[in-house]
Amino acid sequence: MSIRTLIRGGLLVTASDEVHADVLIEDGRVAALAAHGSGAATAWTADRTVDATGKYVIPGGVDAHTHMELPFGGTSASDTFETGTQAAAWGGTTTIVDFAVQSVGHSLREGLDTWYAKADGNCAVDYAFHMILSDVNEGTLKEMDLLVGEGVTSFKLFMAYPGVFYSDDGQILRAMQRGASNGGLIMMHAENGIAIDVLVEQALARGETDPRHHGEVRKVLLEAEATHRAIQLARVAGAPLYVVHVSAEEAVAELAAARDKGLPVFGETCPQYLFLSTDNLAEPDFQGAKYVCSTPLRPREHQAALWRGLRTNDLQVVSTDHCPFCFRGQKELGRGDFSKIPNGLPGVENRMDLLHQAVLDGHISRRRWIEIACATPARMFGLYPQKGTIAPGSDADIVLYDPHAEQVISAETHHMNVDYSAYEGKRITGRVDTVLSRGELVIDQREFTGRAGHGVFVPRSTCQYL
Repeated sequence: MSIRTLIRGGLLVTASDEVHADVLIEDGRVAALAAHGSGAATAWTADRTVDATGKYVIPGGVDAHTHMELPFGGTSASDTFETGTQAAAWGGTTTIVDFAVQSVGHSLREGLDTWYAKADGNCAVDYAFHMILSDVNEGTLKEMDLLVGEGVTSFKLFMAYPGVFYSDDGQILRAMQRGASNGGLIMMHAENGIAIDVLVEQALARGETDPRHHGEVRKVLLEAEATHRAIQLARVAGAPLYVVHVSAEEAVAELAAARDKGLPVFGETCPQYLFLSTDNLAEPDFQGAKYVCSTPLRPREHQAALWRGLRTNDLQVVSTDHCPFCFRGQKELGRGDFSKIPNGLPGVENRMDLLHQAVLDGHISRRRWIEIACATPARMFGLYPQKGTIAPGSDADIVLYDPHAEQVISAETHHMNVDYSAYEGKRITGRVDTVLSRGELVIDQREFTGRAGHGVFVPRSTCQYL
């Protein structure tokens, strides 16, 4: 039985428009939009009416960078697909794109099937996959074509983590050439991992073992150098490039220079780089371990360049790189050796709220909020207009957002399966009230009404910016 739902009386905000409009939903999709109070809107009948008076009606967020259940450094990310997608829903995100991992010596197919098995039947909201390439060879290059055919249309490579995910320049070039021919988008973790490993070894030999040294060895210049090198390799291959979790002013400058040449180069940053800094990494009593991620947090002065990049479109997307590890028992693995602290921060639940706060703080406009958090990630990864907007025919992934509600971010109230919050105690204005995923209520006036298994795998087309 299909339920007709009518969302009435809200301010509809998309990347392109702000209009007082009512939304009619049928069979899990947006059936029609009409100006509030117009003849068309008043004539609609529905089984269920949702009152959005005083609220924004926005597209569900698309978080294009998450790591649920990721094995890392002898442990595993603490959010499962079930807990992680529930937390995403609480934060107004209705689609995640997670990373399936190919292990060295194994096929892409094997890695992808492992991730299908983890997610299938467990997700509260919809999901898609990127593929991490850890072992570029003739066999895996051929497999890239097959994956594009089944809707896994982006491939992540690492210039960091030698011995784990690292690819050398030759492997990267080959993968980029393949992407240029099959339409797959190459995503890059741009840090010079070989040089960083030398600096890690030297720091530990000097007895510099605290979490803050994680940020000091992963130098800004080694992010900028790798970003530059990735761009040049992409130019040689004639391939588009998407650089993940950009954290430093100098790396933004490399992207801006490439884009000024008209190159198909794109960049993502994350809330942790916009709101946190090396001050957090330096917190005493090993508390800094909570903030260890790679690329690392930077000195506060880099934040202005990241916000500017988001305004000028030199950075296009804000994703979370959600990869949570509990402080107790997981982050603590690195006591006495920062290089053994599992890398990653929790954040899938906080992104939409933090970016709304950025609107209030004057960093970005309301429509730009929706653009960088919903529409552009959907377009970048071949999900638009099914996801990322509210338009006739789109999936009814819709959030009723209360722009006036005040909240304090805290581990005591969040829904991520992790024992701390990276934003503990931060006061913000704006909060998710109600969330629909394909027309089904997942959060109903601050109450979780969703279920594991509602979320389905969404095959993607290729990048829509090319």
